[in-house]
Amino acid sequence: MKISYNWLKQFIKTDWTSEQTSELLTDLGLEVEVVEKYQSIKGGLEGVVVGHVLTCEKHPDADRLKVTTVNIGLEAPVQIVCGAANVAAGQKVPVATIGTILYDKEGAEFTIKKGKIRGQESHGMICAEDELGLGTSHDGIMVLDENLVPGTPAAEVFKIANDEVFEIGLTPNRADAMSHYGTARDLRAGMLQRGVNVELITPSVSNFRVDMRTLKIDVNVEDSHLAPRYCGVTISGITVQESPAWLQDRLKAIGLTPKNNIVDVTNYVLHELGQPLHAFDAAKINGKVIVKTLPEGTKFITLDDVERTLHKEDLMICDEKGPLCIAGVFGGKKSGVTDGTTTIFLESAYFDPVSIRKTAKRHQLNTDASFRFERGIDPTITEYALKRAALLIQEVAGGKITSDVVEVYPKKVEDFSVLLNFSHVYKIIGQEIPKDTIKKILVSLDIKVNSVSDSGLGLTIPAYRVDVQREIDVIEEILRVYGYNNINFSKKFNATVANSPRTEDYKVQNVIASQLNSQGFHEMMANSLTTAAYAKLSASLKEEHNVTMLNPLSGDLSTMRQSLLFSGLEAISYNINRKNSDLKLFEFGKTYHKYLTGYEEHKHLTLLISGNRNKESWTNPQKTTDFFLLKGYVKAVLARLGIDKISNAPVQSDIFSEGTAICYNNDTLVEMGVVKKSILKNFGIKQDVYYADFNWDLVLKIITGKIKYTEIPKYPEVRRDLALLIDQATTYESIFNLAKQTEKSLLKDINLFDVYEGNKLPEGKKSYALSFTIQDNTKTLTDAQIDKIMLKLQQTFETELGASLR
Repeated sequence: MKISYNWLKQFIKTDWTSEQTSELLTDLGLEVEVVEKYQSIKGGLEGVVVGHVLTCEKHPDADRLKVTTVNIGLEAPVQIVCGAANVAAGQKVPVATIGTILYDKEGAEFTIKKGKIRGQESHGMICAEDELGLGTSHDGIMVLDENLVPGTPAAEVFKIANDEVFEIGLTPNRADAMSHYGTARDLRAGMLQRGVNVELITPSVSNFRVDMRTLKIDVNVEDSHLAPRYCGVTISGITVQESPAWLQDRLKAIGLTPKNNIVDVTNYVLHELGQPLHAFDAAKINGKVIVKTLPEGTKFITLDDVERTLHKEDLMICDEKGPLCIAGVFGGKKSGVTDGTTTIFLESAYFDPVSIRKTAKRHQLNTDASFRFERGIDPTITEYALKRAALLIQEVAGGKITSDVVEVYPKKVEDFSVLLNFSHVYKIIGQEIPKDTIKKILVSLDIKVNSVSDSGLGLTIPAYRVDVQREIDVIEEILRVYGYNNINFSKKFNATVANSPRTEDYKVQNVIASQLNSQGFHEMMANSLTTAAYAKLSASLKEEHNVTMLNPLSGDLSTMRQSLLFSGLEAISYNINRKNSDLKLFEFGKTYHKYLTGYEEHKHLTLLISGNRNKESWTNPQKTTDFFLLKGYVKAVLARLGIDKISNAPVQSDIFSEGTAICYNNDTLVEMGVVKKSILKNFGIKQDVYYADFNWDLVLKIITGKIKYTEIPKYPEVRRDLALLIDQATTYESIFNLAKQTEKSLLKDINLFDVYEGNKLPEGKKSYALSFTIQDNTKTLTDAQIDKIMLKLQQTFETELGASLR
């Protein structure tokens, strides 16, 4: 945000330097990032003086040049060669002396130097108006008032405006300071705290009066929630033309390009008071003004000649025939002010901030008006700003006010009430501030003190301070005006040592992150906001479980993620597209879900590997990552956490083409496998990606619970392997379930340790190598018992699944 110091001084009379003022503004939280000098004419005409042409003779060697002697206020006149046809003796002219820097139409600078032109010395340049930036004419040199004294600086003659402009890095919560008046209001509070007694001067509107009641335009607001306050007035007999120099200079100083006197006034009041305004050509309004929403899909052409499709929630300013303007955001092409406009309807309103923000984001429009409306403007100055603008329009464009102010304000926007406890103030700030100082600061911020007691204050916060609604907000206001630099710091060094267990979440994360880093993994942190479309990529994710944002930044950031997989795939795709295809990534993050019972969030650790295991080297042949490498990393993490009582189970998620799950007491602890190619295709990934998802909430629960143990079995466990030739359609899950049903008591674990699919097998077949762990806790198993169990399993597989031994 840019603030003109000259403009600011219209509200506060001060002789402070810009450095002093910028320092105080920064202390108040309005951080001044840079102070720039502004001149209405680039360069300020420095080095240009009034010259008196004493003689003018034809150049001896050039028909179109003339040799002049010019008095520029020095002891002796100087000789200047000039090519202008209208130069003549006796004229008073602007002269750019030696060393003067001028600027061409493109803004490029050039320096006036002593030189020779066709053999004649020239000590300067007699200038045309376009060469000085005073106009566009190049028909000849400028001829000045004959009463001017030679040597007078041209800056004095042409009254060059000089200003200093503060570039303020305004935080989004400070909507109250988004104007010169708002900045001055804060500056006054800061100056009062520093013992400088200043008055805040507001522009008077006492001269506002209705000249004649000949053009009343009625207003109908259909939804007072979207437009709580709406005012309008008509002004007739105006002349649309260029704004006067003072108005143009004000706007140019803060980086705005003047358009015409009507639009310039609305922009001026916007940046002066923070109240957006809009001027309609009254001749183009049919009947009354109606503030309402329109049906979904309605077409509307805005001032930038773009046809936009309206949303059913877009608030529009309409007449009886159709839309005129997108309320608070952008005007319409057909109702805007043109050079031929003679009568206007001037609008000043307070619109619902949420509605304006949604509309601006939907149409990707970011205007000065929407920027303020969506952050919350002052609802109490709506009519005042309208009258201020009307008087300025009369000043710069003529005309008469031809209607009373039409106002629709069914329910007043109420101020906020807050109770302030002195003890809380002292506790938060860290030292005791005198109660009288606290009250003085609050009053300087327009916060009304309703009641006073020994323990605190009852306060009324003005409605325009949308960021001050709680006690802690009030304390922050007191502190920033009192001055952070005025808070004393203890000379003692105090330290506290927190007694947190080793199983605290952040400590466990650090341990595992260090381990994974040592194994070549890189940690990633993805945005929890993602697109709702990702829920369609997996049947295990439901669109109805999406947690959607009420006011999303964009469609791609509209939903809280249900899975960490897709943000991980985005990172992999990004890296692959930049020729970094050998990847090992991990992320600690949360997923978010909406159920009938309410909202839930779950913590996860995810691993992603893809590409080659190691960098290419002549000592190591290239080898791609695979499922078993991922499984090794997963087992290493569990081993580091001391989680060993685990079992394998079929994976439930459909994001894997092949995978397995690791369970703890029948709860799924980890799901891992090969990500389906159909999912990878959506991210443009052609190489295999292996993914593991840890239920981190369960991990923490396991390692933080009481230590439970069972005695180590006295009798050994036995492992037997089977290599089964089975149909392609047969899943590991069906084998697992069938084995558990066949031998319920002694079969402790089943593990798939190899899968083979190749041309050496019969068509439609594949080979699974499985290990079976058998144990009896009461006795040592004999070979006969083991063989019996394995035979029973083999026969079951042959009967139920059509399997055969390889």
